[in-house]
Amino acid sequence: MKWPNEVGEVALSRRETFSASHRLHNPNFSDEENHRLYGKCNRINGHGHNYVITVTVIAIPDQETGMIMNITELKALIHEYVLEKVDHKHLNFDVPELEGINPTAENLVIVFWHWLAEVIPHSLKFDVELIETENNSVKYSGPHKSI
Repeated sequence: MKWPNEVGEVALSRRETFSASHRLHNPNFSDEENHRLYGKCNRINGHGHNYVITVTVIAIPDQETGMIMNITELKALIHEYVLEKVDHKHLNFDVPELEGINPTAENLVIVFWHWLAEVIPHSLKFDVELIETENNSVKYSGPHKSI
């Protein structure tokens, strides 16, 4: 088959998992307000999750390689720039880059996107999805590279 005249964008995704603990707490709120907002997620010693992170890059595949991005390279970037920082860590105490950030899933996915935005080729649009539980997930496409 000959390469089609019109080719649209293709989405390439890599899924990884990590385990981490956190405590959702806003020091500007009373203990009662924190408990009301965050419930069991506000426990003094925190609690843990087995997170799933999926990074999706979108572009037209290169005609010569047939790829958007080498999946092995994408895997390595996720490991180096996200997983090595957060896997088996207490996000409130063990990750300096998260200091002062309430580690909600929404805040984490934004931070992870920005970490990856520094190393994923700028020609690629991408998003990051974070699954915190089997019922809760968030996705962020960034301020400029929205999908």
